[in-house]
Amino acid sequence: MAVPSWLERLRAASKTALVQDGKRKIHYLFEDGKEMAEEYDVKTGQLVSRKWREKNTLGGSGKWQVEVGEPASPLLGALELELIKESSSNPVFMRKDTLSSFQWRIRNLPYPKEVYSVSVEKEQRCCVIRTTNKKYYKKFSIPDLDRYQLPLDAAALSFTHANNTLIITYQKPKEILAAEEQLQKELKKIKAANNGDGDCKTQ
Repeated sequence: MAVPSWLERLRAASKTALVQDGKRKIHYLFEDGKEMAEEYDVKTGQLVSRKWREKNTLGGSGKWQVEVGEPASPLLGALELELIKESSSNPVFMRKDTLSSFQWRIRNLPYPKEVYSVSVEKEQRCCVIRTTNKKYYKKFSIPDLDRYQLPLDAAALSFTHANNTLIITYQKPKEILAAEEQLQKELKKIKAANNGDGDCKTQ
């Protein structure tokens, strides 16, 4: 079991911390040039957002890709916003974890709960959402399980539906809970600045 390897990568990364707006923001710079930015709620220690960035082909910084938290809204000019506005009724897929589980929310899905099925595809290492009315289909992976090289467990997966939102929950395995607890202890040792420009870049 290669649980230590991801933790070792996190330990080896260059890290800076910033406390701002009730959140502890951690910026990681890995040896391969990849960057990861995480935000934790200061009071609860809960992960609020995680995003990744890697160098583009010209060596410059690419765009941030959101893994956990609100999807990034494209920065468009005022005129473009008027002309090309994404329909507000389109389904919006986002991940929002709790301390004990990975959780995904898909907004703007008005169909009743019995229409949905959520399953684990072990060979493809992903979860699949299907609807009996063929109105929505989505495949998504759980990068945390891939990083810790842990198998997907169908018994850990459940879902509910309320207020036009499908909520999918995957209980975190004990290996990840233990690793996260260890990581939190280490992150608290990083001396954090109390204000700054919010992007907390590593120089």
